[in-house]
Amino acid sequence: MTLRTREQLRALYAQPGERALHKQLPALDPHATRFIAHAPFCVLASAGMASDGTAGALLDASPRGGAPGFVKVVDAHTLWLPDAGGNNRLDTLENLLDDPRCGLLFMIPGMDETLRVNGLATLRDDAAACEAFAHERQRPKLVIEVAVREVYLHCAKAFMRSQLWQPDSWPPRSVMPTLNAMITDQIGASAAGPESEAAMRARYREQLEREATPDAARGAAH
Repeated sequence: MTLRTREQLRALYAQPGERALHKQLPALDPHATRFIAHAPFCVLASAGMASDGTAGALLDASPRGGAPGFVKVVDAHTLWLPDAGGNNRLDTLENLLDDPRCGLLFMIPGMDETLRVNGLATLRDDAAACEAFAHERQRPKLVIEVAVREVYLHCAKAFMRSQLWQPDSWPPRSVMPTLNAMITDQIGASAAGPESEAAMRARYREQLEREATPDAARGAAH
């Protein structure tokens, strides 16, 4: 049957243990702060408005990455996440303007535990926020400030099941077509013709190298 009530759902599962209930914190503690300082990757979840301007749009989860600690801990209740260059769709940023609620899932390569942080986001383009990242790979056009409300360490079981960090469990890259091939199938070939995997990676490397040049990054931000 299709479940429609919390009572139906709860009937399928045991009650959560005290440890699972009480390990959720209202602010960043030293362990969470250290976790974020070592994390080069996180997923940012957001929600926005439907096309008619009401709540109820589909949710969005966006990968975010940088050098370990690219997300800065300002204090126990505040995170700064720089917005790096992307495809300029601005799905996440527009969502956060409509609905400030957000969720972050931090990952450290080789570590099976993850850190979840939920909070409320504000978009800032002032010098105080952006200049905090001036000496890193790229000065951002804006910074996502997250007012932390919930902090939760996830156990290792999901990563142990998936063997995500175990290279001998990884399929060869060839099981999937190149990104260019998949997009061409989805929307058709561009006038310029298909782009090879090697050409795409070379283009990405060039973009990342430009980001790493402080003067070029600063000029692109204004």
